[in-house]
Amino acid sequence: MPQASNSSNIRVAFLVANEGIEQIELTTPWEFLKSEGALVELVAPNGGTARAMNHLSLADEFPVDRTTSQLNVDDFDAVVLPGGVANPDRLRLDSNAVNFLKKMTAASKPIAAICHGPWTLVEGDLVRGRTLTSWPSLRTDIINAGGNWVDEEVKICTSGSNILVTSRNPHDLPAFCDAILGVFTKGISHSA
Repeated sequence: MPQASNSSNIRVAFLVANEGIEQIELTTPWEFLKSEGALVELVAPNGGTARAMNHLSLADEFPVDRTTSQLNVDDFDAVVLPGGVANPDRLRLDSNAVNFLKKMTAASKPIAAICHGPWTLVEGDLVRGRTLTSWPSLRTDIINAGGNWVDEEVKICTSGSNILVTSRNPHDLPAFCDAILGVFTKGISHSA
């Protein structure tokens, strides 16, 4: 994958619940963006650790860098929402997380979500008029929230105040990583 010239300037929040994250949907984009020089932080409602899953089996724990109550839009250029069934279902109940996503959208900063990750966007009324993909079971939720659902490996939606990058499942991770690197590095200009 090509090295982006300004990828070391990207500040990315990986926004998760403290449990139920699909591990590969966290670690693959995390390691990819880090290898490209991005500054990444794991953000969750509570400090300590966040527990990942390998589908329905317990997986690793990861240290939380910042809690959702400590979020500031000015600290980040982009957000990644990993999936896992339980993760976004819990995260959407955290008002700090939902409000942060609303503020990132209003600030025209890109958001990427994979698999069940768009559930938190649905909670924030952030899919209305947007086209995105997800795990197939979210199709009805996205449509009911005013969005347009498509069955594609990766969907980049530019209609709206920010760019949304979405993918369906772990098999789409290579395309998802390429897309988020391209979107996150395009036009990012801030003082480090």
